[in-house]
Amino acid sequence: MKRFYALMALVLCTGLLYGLYGCAQSSSTINAPAPKSAAFNAKTCFECHPEVNDLWSSGKHKDNLNCLDCHSNTDEHINSPDVKPITDVDPANCGRCHLNQFASFFKVNLKKPARVEKSLLTERSPNPAWDKLMMGHGFTKEHNAPRSHAYMLVDHLMVDRSYGGRFQSKDGWLYTTADTPVKTWDLIQDMYPGNNEHKAFLPESAAAANPTCLQCKSSDNILNWKYMGDKDASAKWDRSSNVVDVAKSLQNVVGCIQCHDPHAAKPRIVRDGLIQALTRPEADTLWHKDPKHTNINVIDFRDFRKIAVLEKYDAKLQCGQCHVEYNCNPGYDSKTGEKIGFADIRTNHFPFKDVFQIYDHYNSLGFRDFKHTLTGGLLFKAQHPETEVFWNSKHDKAGVSCNDCHMPKMTALDGTVFTSHWQTSPRNYIKETCLKCHKDLTEEEAIYTIDSVKAHIRGKMRKAEFWLGSLIDKIVEAKKLGVNEQAIKDAQEQHQKAHILWEWWTAENSDGFHNPEEARESLTRSVEESQKGIELLTKAISEIKNEK
Repeated sequence: MKRFYALMALVLCTGLLYGLYGCAQSSSTINAPAPKSAAFNAKTCFECHPEVNDLWSSGKHKDNLNCLDCHSNTDEHINSPDVKPITDVDPANCGRCHLNQFASFFKVNLKKPARVEKSLLTERSPNPAWDKLMMGHGFTKEHNAPRSHAYMLVDHLMVDRSYGGRFQSKDGWLYTTADTPVKTWDLIQDMYPGNNEHKAFLPESAAAANPTCLQCKSSDNILNWKYMGDKDASAKWDRSSNVVDVAKSLQNVVGCIQCHDPHAAKPRIVRDGLIQALTRPEADTLWHKDPKHTNINVIDFRDFRKIAVLEKYDAKLQCGQCHVEYNCNPGYDSKTGEKIGFADIRTNHFPFKDVFQIYDHYNSLGFRDFKHTLTGGLLFKAQHPETEVFWNSKHDKAGVSCNDCHMPKMTALDGTVFTSHWQTSPRNYIKETCLKCHKDLTEEEAIYTIDSVKAHIRGKMRKAEFWLGSLIDKIVEAKKLGVNEQAIKDAQEQHQKAHILWEWWTAENSDGFHNPEEARESLTRSVEESQKGIELLTKAISEIKNEK
């Protein structure tokens, strides 16, 4: 953590120096340093990049930054367009000016241990229910609660379900307290460097990672990935690339450029699956149906990649690039049962819908994630649908946004007010979050309320798990007794319905706090769907026994 404290000292000292010398300072940033080349003429670049000119000339960066602050190798590129310029996407480049935001982004919550398995008895999906209910899916190998954003890439590379155990820490468990900002390959190493096969190397591990899921772990390859991960001669990586090679090319976590356009200095989204969802002709997402939604301006860069500039900051879209349910993996066609590989565009897909719409959505799409080992039925696996859960919640309707609770305004030691980019639980700064609105509560009472909501929803999850387990047992029993195929298929479909209504909440990381009313309704409906499946098979089994 030494580097973090050094950064904070730099923030204070820089602020004081600027104050002493009368330099202008905004409420959230320190003025940018002088351009790297005062003689550089940006018009040279804009002759070939008019879309960049439109962005840059409309934003704050035009006054004090030019192309050379983020791009190098430009002379070679100008002389020979086939030689690409080098773009600096390291968050530290933005941190030269936005010191407070940069330092807070890389703060680590030391009260929350690394690799907290969700199936611990004290966690969201306690064993043995989790392994039985998800049997056949890689997440049964290791399914951790999220940790600080500073470690998002390292934690992904090291988890047992992703790369089969091939990536390990260079320094044992001391990697968990390494200095931040984290440079990935300073901390971890490939234990099988001569073998680029993507497979399980260690017992009880899995090789479930893929190039699409890495788009939410790092911004390093933003210029090497075509829209939707399609193959292209100009794209270094695509959906079917060897994920081991892709992973080895990454050093930095998702950075500033994911949410802030570096040319226009305006809010944006870049995640292709989300842009595709917001622009698909069905106009069927939560965003489309929200009369107060934030408008977007989609810009297509030479039919290669797209960004969407927002009319205003909107965390539901910006955080919704990653904190959503999305499909990034191969699976099965729910209509034919055939396997779906990365050549299929369905392996990079955002529904952007709530839990009660997902069953119909994926049936229409014709996609299921995995086959359950015991029942043989095809099932869904959610990712982390925080955005969809929060949409239309009580807090959302009251005008609260993700950043109000997870990225509040803070005051630095030098008095500068800035937006915290720690992106942590509001529990870690109750005064700046909950108590801003709930002025009648104490900190202890606010935390008590949070914990009470979570306890209530976890109780509903346990009940849903009991009935799902009972339905699985009943399907296994029915198959052994020779119940007719149609009854088995009907029960498997009931299993899918009940499974979605439960599993959504094991993937969503608030234990229902983001929308407790929706969580309760979903989980109780899961119980009912499981009971319908059990009743269906109980009747079918009874008929077989009567025939005998």
